[in-house]
Amino acid sequence: MDTRRTARDTSELVHLGYNAGMVVHTVAFRCKPGVREDQKVRALPEIRELQGKIPGLLETWVGVNVSPRSQAYELGGAMKFADQSALDAYGAHPVHQKLLQWLMPLIDPLEVDFEA
Repeated sequence: MDTRRTARDTSELVHLGYNAGMVVHTVAFRCKPGVREDQKVRALPEIRELQGKIPGLLETWVGVNVSPRSQAYELGGAMKFADQSALDAYGAHPVHQKLLQWLMPLIDPLEVDFEA
């Protein structure tokens, strides 16, 4: 499926208030069996602390999932990036990589990124 937009499509989206440059990165985490409460609690402030340390990361929200339709995803969050290149740089940034080193073995993540 070709997801590229034409110039006409993009101008119509801008007219509707769609900002094709900004990217929102969303995450949901299911904790693996045996993950302790202190490990879950540690994740929230460390994710919030990425704000101001990674260029192009404009806003960060993260918290405990309160949805009754959560499908066992315990934590969720969203980050607003200036553009796709800022999101791409975030992935390899040393501060982000340091977080991933201890967090990834504990979770089954779901990610959705979209232009907003």
